[in-house]
Amino acid sequence: MSDNIENLNELQILARYNRWANARLYDCVEGLADDAYRADSGAYFGSIHATLNHLLAVDHLWTSRIMGEYHGLSGLDQILHDDFTVLKSARLAMDEHIIRLTDRQSVGLDGGLDKQVSYRSVKENIKHASSARHILLTVFNHQTHHRGQIHCLLTQSGVDEPPVLDIMPFLHEQAD
Repeated sequence: MSDNIENLNELQILARYNRWANARLYDCVEGLADDAYRADSGAYFGSIHATLNHLLAVDHLWTSRIMGEYHGLSGLDQILHDDFTVLKSARLAMDEHIIRLTDRQSVGLDGGLDKQVSYRSVKENIKHASSARHILLTVFNHQTHHRGQIHCLLTQSGVDEPPVLDIMPFLHEQAD
């Protein structure tokens, strides 16, 4: 599918923005000392390391649900990858997976965006159903929420200029 931003719907744009923002964030985090990366800084998941793992785990959870697969997670705070390099590689792969999944759903494949997805919540084990469209919106909103927390933790860790993660710079880059 073409990556020409003018030919994409909003969810497809958000999938590509998500990849862009994550790449910028990971490139910045990569420069941190390991103690700053793993320090419990009082964020909901404690450290940058734990928050990045949480994002990957939740993306795996939601994309597995859309695809009708078992996610295999034991919790939302599960550390999937302790090594940063492996975590970064897994993040890149997940972002590509989300783009492919969003593109397929957007053109009506695999049940399309209005496909109802049944699942059970991880914490309460309560049965729910949501459209693939709403699940993907949740994925992108959730990413933005926790990237903001990580951005704050980077500032607290002494990073002078954490990366700009707003969508407009992404859109301007795509138009160039």
